[in-house]
Amino acid sequence: MTERKQFRLPDVGEGLTEADIVTWRVTPGDAVSVNQVIVDIETAKAVVELPSPFEGVVAELLVDEGQTVDVGTPIITVEVAGTDPVPAAPASPAPERQAVLVGYGVKAGSTQRRPRKTTPMVASTATPTDPAPATATPVNLGPTATAVRDKNGGGRALAKPPVRKLARDLGVDLSQLSGTGPAGSITRADIHRAVDHPDTFSISDEKVTTDSGTTAAGPASAGAAPAPATTAPRPREERVPVRGVRKHTAQAVTGSAFTAPHVTEFLDVDVTGTMEAVARVRTLPEFEGLRVSPLLFVARALLVAAARHPMINSSWDAETQEIVVHHYVNLGFAAATDRGLLVPNIKDAQALSLPGLAGAFAQLTTTARDGRAAPADLTGGTITITNVGVFGVDAGTPILTPGEAAILAFGRIRQAPWVHDGQLAVRQVTTLSLSFDHRIVDGELGSAVLRDVGQMLEDPVRMLAWA
Repeated sequence: MTERKQFRLPDVGEGLTEADIVTWRVTPGDAVSVNQVIVDIETAKAVVELPSPFEGVVAELLVDEGQTVDVGTPIITVEVAGTDPVPAAPASPAPERQAVLVGYGVKAGSTQRRPRKTTPMVASTATPTDPAPATATPVNLGPTATAVRDKNGGGRALAKPPVRKLARDLGVDLSQLSGTGPAGSITRADIHRAVDHPDTFSISDEKVTTDSGTTAAGPASAGAAPAPATTAPRPREERVPVRGVRKHTAQAVTGSAFTAPHVTEFLDVDVTGTMEAVARVRTLPEFEGLRVSPLLFVARALLVAAARHPMINSSWDAETQEIVVHHYVNLGFAAATDRGLLVPNIKDAQALSLPGLAGAFAQLTTTARDGRAAPADLTGGTITITNVGVFGVDAGTPILTPGEAAILAFGRIRQAPWVHDGQLAVRQVTTLSLSFDHRIVDGELGSAVLRDVGQMLEDPVRMLAWA
């Protein structure tokens, strides 16, 4: 005897309420085992792989790819082998509790399923005369890159979940691309090439919203005249659903901008000494295999400044009307990804050596861009640094990460005329921008922190003297 069990979307973070279904790893009829990854979901913080809590056969996928669902919503039904009931004394009914896979689990009845969105599914291309496809079997292609191949040799393109989402957002048909990544996987660059050269690559035929609000159908129906072999013009407008990281970021920066009174100060700094130190450090054996950039020295200078001026590393507790001064530094840094802006943070950064800090930057940057950042990596920050210089920008007015008192922006390093030792010379110059919460940080403190960071970048030896 068998029975059907539903797997409800769990809370994969701390208090997350919803997630997007990115990629199903299984189809109805597939056999699944306990802890086998069955679906990739995207939360406001990361792309997460969900394992199956049951062993059995997939009966039904209850949610389409691309749909946003609330925590506690059933997403898949699995037929499992039942057991003969054992007579027992009647007991008070209790709500069924599923296995907690990650996070803190789901409270029974805490959420309600929202109405299904009308996101169209890609129709099957099989015709009535085609042979029935063989049952698809999962292929182990690594922790993030996924594909499903059938027994007839066909299959889905090999690509990581963030790449699949990028393709879906841009309307690119992955099955028509030849990947240039490892093992033939499709990369972000492959997607952008397809968009830039639509005459060479096939673009998916999903429906798009026109100016009049109607939808333009994809491929011509059977029996219709073939379309001319010309590239169809792009629609005048495009609507991009705001979900996942972008939704979380929009809510966070809006709340921060209209809650904390921002003040931003700027300082031009001669960083020629820092650039010389970067070149020297790159040759040291302790930094072999690590990426050493000027940002590493900016981060170290900010850590030293926070130790000298602890109030800059604090937060405002609105409920108790208290300022919470942190005597540790969870150093956040802004990382641009295909999913949007993420701000992972290095826990207890003040306790790390310079090589340890470089290694932490590299590890968290990689996991963030691959969509594998854990919720713990994205919460609990105390002060943030952002490198706008990598985009060729001199300066900006960064918005505070919610709950933090300060954020430092590091602009591009450029050659500029500068008075050095009483003589006009061409030096390496950058602009630092410090935004701070004026409820906590007054102009004197903000100026002192910015001045200290600037002086340490002018003369990196000061980092040793002041640490």
